[in-house]
Amino acid sequence: MNTAFIGLDYIFDIIHPDGKLWSFSRPGADRDVITKVNRTLSIARSKQWLTVLVKVGFVSGYVNHPEASPFFGGARTAGALELGTQGTQFHPDLDTRLCDVVVTKPRVSAFYGTNLESILRARRIERLVVAGVSTAWAVQSTVRDAHDRDYQVVVVEDACAAAEQPEHEASMKLLGLIASVVKVEDLATL
Repeated sequence: MNTAFIGLDYIFDIIHPDGKLWSFSRPGADRDVITKVNRTLSIARSKQWLTVLVKVGFVSGYVNHPEASPFFGGARTAGALELGTQGTQFHPDLDTRLCDVVVTKPRVSAFYGTNLESILRARRIERLVVAGVSTAWAVQSTVRDAHDRDYQVVVVEDACAAAEQPEHEASMKLLGLIASVVKVEDLATL
């Protein structure tokens, strides 16, 4: 089955301890998600899956920033998520050499306002393997969109993190209704 791995928002501002929004995904460090996503990328490469890393960011000057959004509204004030800055660079320990394509998104879902769907359709992708931060936001939103676009979806639970462990667990329970939820090492059998 034609498969793509989608890794969401493993960027400095969100997942690095010096990032401006790190407090929202601190459990990512506790769960060692960068090591796990690197393992996922390695497995994906060995299986010849398309590998896509997605990052959230707003153009310089925040002209596409949704200021009224309760979720993104504070990014501008914090000077976070501005494209072209360190904050939107991938975590320095993420092995980006294993990535085929980078997609930049202006909102929560990897499909909104991006060329992700055209990339997947051009490669005739049928199954998406998804991981990222935050489980409760980017992962849920992208998985729900993928499901509604008729992709078979697999979520890599241990390569995901949320602001708090109960959020992560609740998200996985919900996502299990529309996707398969697996561990990194289970990918070898896909």
